[in-house]
Amino acid sequence: MQMLEIVENPKPGSVFEYGAKELAFLAGKDKRLAQAIERIGLISRPLMPDLFAALVGTIIDQQISTKAGKTVNARLLALAGAFTPPCLEQLTAEQIQSCGMSMRKALYIKGAATAAMSGELDLPAIHDYSDQQVIDTLSKLPGIGIWTAEMLMIFSLGRPDILSWGDLAIRRGMMNLYRHKTLTRERFERYRRRYSPYGSTASLYLWAYSAAEFSEHPVPPAAK
Repeated sequence: MQMLEIVENPKPGSVFEYGAKELAFLAGKDKRLAQAIERIGLISRPLMPDLFAALVGTIIDQQISTKAGKTVNARLLALAGAFTPPCLEQLTAEQIQSCGMSMRKALYIKGAATAAMSGELDLPAIHDYSDQQVIDTLSKLPGIGIWTAEMLMIFSLGRPDILSWGDLAIRRGMMNLYRHKTLTRERFERYRRRYSPYGSTASLYLWAYSAAEFSEHPVPPAAK
């Protein structure tokens, strides 16, 4: 994940929204997380409400640096004019590749645009799907796995209860916060149930706590 930006007063609607209700719930459920929340403060993570544009950007950004991702995104945007299914579907895979990505990624983007244009990928309907339906639908697309679908659910759809086992930084944040040397799936699921229904807010703090500047001095021992 990209570096978190921490601000005192995030602008409503421009970032993943959470507030006193979510923080009070999490703090009441977990003393260590409560201490981390108090230490870190409010976290601002930008939303990208255009699901298709976010999907394309996520494909581009896979396994490359943030700087390289921005460059490739800018080149493709200049070529296509907009990250919409019609604009990208009219390009050839070779044209998309020429923006600085692999042919495999170019085919993923081309395939997503074609699926959206044909109706195979019903973008408006996805907003009304359950979390599992969103994962099932998006992960059918080549190049989109469960983790990518979960990130899109947080940062495009604003879903409130997403905690991704597939996210290494979230797992590292848990291990740092609770001082675990290893983290089993069973233990992870126990934390997921504890944070629910505000797993996405917990994710923000676990991402932050996975960073060195927050985990060098762990919070004091508290609830197991």
